[in-house]
Amino acid sequence: MELYKNILCTLLQNNAVEVHFPNLALPSDFFSAVCYRTLKKIKAVIEDNTLEDPECFERIEEIMQIFEELCGKIPHRHDFG
Repeated sequence: MELYKNILCTLLQNNAVEVHFPNLALPSDFFSAVCYRTLKKIKAVIEDNTLEDPECFERIEEIMQIFEELCGKIPHRHDFG
């Protein structure tokens, strides 16, 4: 099975791939709006005065959770908890 996977990966890497979603309609500013909301959440975490500097790990953890909400699980993430 691994050989099939390698062959398929090689074929896909060396050829153009087009994906069409004829019934999908996104507003032109969809991605800009999502990015803005994400940055706004990150800014709120950074400005959260209930977390002190020694607790910056908690700030990073909050930011990671925001990204996971938007993009799903982040691979190769260290779990220190």
